[in-house]
Amino acid sequence: MEQGFILPSYGGASLSNLLPSIEARLVGDTPSLQIPRASRYVLFLVDGLGWYPLEAHADHADTLGERLPSATALTCSVPSTTATSLTSLGCGTPPGQHGVVGYTFLDPDQDRLLNALTWQGGPTDVASFRCHDTTFQRMTTTGISSGTVSLARFAESALTQLAFGGTDHLGVTSEGNREHFIDLVHQSLATNRVVYCYERMLDHDGHGHGIGSWQWLERLVQIDDTVVELAAQLPADTCLLVTGDHGMVNVPNDHKIVAQDEAALGGCRHIGGEARFRQLYCDDPARVAASWGEFLGERARVVTRSQALDAGWFGPTVKRRVVPRIGDVLVAMTEDWGVMTTTFPGEFSLRGMHGSLTHQEMVVPLFSFDPR
Repeated sequence: MEQGFILPSYGGASLSNLLPSIEARLVGDTPSLQIPRASRYVLFLVDGLGWYPLEAHADHADTLGERLPSATALTCSVPSTTATSLTSLGCGTPPGQHGVVGYTFLDPDQDRLLNALTWQGGPTDVASFRCHDTTFQRMTTTGISSGTVSLARFAESALTQLAFGGTDHLGVTSEGNREHFIDLVHQSLATNRVVYCYERMLDHDGHGHGIGSWQWLERLVQIDDTVVELAAQLPADTCLLVTGDHGMVNVPNDHKIVAQDEAALGGCRHIGGEARFRQLYCDDPARVAASWGEFLGERARVVTRSQALDAGWFGPTVKRRVVPRIGDVLVAMTEDWGVMTTTFPGEFSLRGMHGSLTHQEMVVPLFSFDPR
């Protein structure tokens, strides 16, 4: 692997093993992650909460910063992006099993890119696209009920169906209102033993303003305060677990390469993924990989799909129907570089980005607040 790259720990300390470990605690089995014993669990996922960005700005998060040295370091999946991470979390499997293999990727049945967050380009029948049941659905069969607390508009989204099917959803209608958020968590705990709750704004501020910006730092302070209040107000038999779905790097404008401006970066039928992790769909993968690899040099690791599968990027095994969803050629950027495409003009305004295999993007903390 390139210097600064890290492979997912799918067999050990990975985000995909967190919910199965909660399930194991609740049924009396041995978990793969050593989380505290409890009667109930609240899993608070902060979008964009990476280990290294938090470490660099720990002085703005009194509680999480102080606890970081004793936290558990988890790897997310490849690519290090929200849709893939949340589905890996919810299904308890690597992306090669659950099939949400990126932010934008190919739906082979339609030969067009779909956006896993907005579901633009995705099939109407989400159930037919699903490749794996969620851990929540499995827990329901053993009598363990679960709830989700996230924005109200996410309740029926395709990603919620794929990653959090089997949960009772309570919708946040006043984003940023801490009292409202914590009250919904308490409501969900009244009928569920596992509650997943989600905060998106740290990632939003990182994308728009960058890690370390005053907006991002102010949001980190607010999140730290939310964690403190949530931990203090939970019932005595409940364990609070706090984690992230990926980290982030700041990409300067002069490190944004535009694919359409470079002849060497042609030959693609579709350019999917995102700026830090491009998925290229093409008719001659070997030629495209060679051309992109020669042009980008040390700025990227360019591999064919078969090379990525052999290296275990998407898990130890990949389902047959998932394989064509993955790019024929994959471009994982190093350091703080990005490859942009005019197909997605909105990404040009982004400051913070993620998706690749650097430590800054791949490693997230897991904090445990024991039952009282």
